Amino acid sequence: MPPARLAQFILIAALLSYLTITMLNLVSQHPGGPAVASATVTLPLIFLLQLHHSAAGARDAPLPRRLLTLGTQALLTYAPLEWIGVLWGSMAGFLAGSLLLLLPARWSWPLYGTASLVLIAPGVLEHRSFIDIVYMCQTTALTGLVVYGLSRLSVLIVELHRTRTELANMAVATERLRFARDLHDLLGFSLSAVTLKSELIHRLIRTQPERAREEVEEVLDISRQALADVRRVASGYRQMSLVSEMASARGVLTAAHIDVRVEADPEVNRISPQTGTVFATVLREGVTNLLRHSKADTCTIAARVRGGTAVLTVTNDGVPPTPSVPSQHGGSGLSNLERRLQAVDGRLAVEHGPTPDGSGRFFRLVATAPLRAEDVRSRRSGDHDPSPSAVESAQP
Repeated sequence: MPPARLAQFILIAALLSYLTITMLNLVSQHPGGPAVASATVTLPLIFLLQLHHSAAGARDAPLPRRLLTLGTQALLTYAPLEWIGVLWGSMAGFLAGSLLLLLPARWSWPLYGTASLVLIAPGVLEHRSFIDIVYMCQTTALTGLVVYGLSRLSVLIVELHRTRTELANMAVATERLRFARDLHDLLGFSLSAVTLKSELIHRLIRTQPERAREEVEEVLDISRQALADVRRVASGYRQMSLVSEMASARGVLTAAHIDVRVEADPEVNRISPQTGTVFATVLREGVTNLLRHSKADTCTIAARVRGGTAVLTVTNDGVPPTPSVPSQHGGSGLSNLERRLQAVDGRLAVEHGPTPDGSGRFFRLVATAPLRAEDVRSRRSGDHDPSPSAVESAQP
């Protein structure tokens, strides 16, 4: 049985048990026919009202409606005392529980106490002993707490079940967004490179067949890497090497006849795999956008560590004077990158404007992220093989 249904079943069973005990106590005293008939009609009404008050969302009803149902329950609770007597007083426990369920705490608890002490009056009028009066008040208070506790438990279990369902749906939606974002970020670069090199092969196949064969081999390598990327996305494993990605970007841009300059500090190898993967993804997206949206002649890729911050910069010229109108099928690359950098406490900045010589416009993508504690310890201890300081240029 589902937990929510089980909690509702326990609540109903407890309410029916209290009603049955009240009816048995009443019949055992051999009251007159009118009293039994009155109890037979009133008990089901109180039971239905209590189910309504114990239901999820009952507290959210308008205050006038809550006061109306509480007033009805109070009438069914106290009016029969006139002809049934204190044996009917146990129904005050249901009313006390309803008061706790439906009213704000500043009202409900004082009224709960009042409902428990009201039975002193009929007990005194019937000349009951002090022990009997205390017993009736204590039983009323206990019944109210039991009704309140079981009702709240049932509501909380329903809310918990609903929340778990919503969290599961959110997890599915998040995973779908993650999958779409990773496909965009990882495959955009590979597919752009395949397209670019295929166009180059088409031009070279007749005039330079050997060069065309070399380009075909590179296309095959890129295609295999794209397949591996898809598998990593499907498995949730997306660790990438920034240094390897810089070398790959240099090769692709060189094939596009772009003058590429790659600058990498030796300490770049020391940044954490998580930050390195994010920076590699930023580089992929930057190069993809460069190939798609500009007619660049030069590009500079720089990765540095300054103090406690790692910085990746991708700068290119050939930017159109006016931004192009986004396609309706355009991606969300920059917003994806911002979210990725936020995950490592980093940020993304975009700069653009006229080149220093005024011959065109430039575009610069800057990603920054703080070094993690293990990166700082690695820098201090020097427990790795330092990569050579690289300031490399590649000519097409």
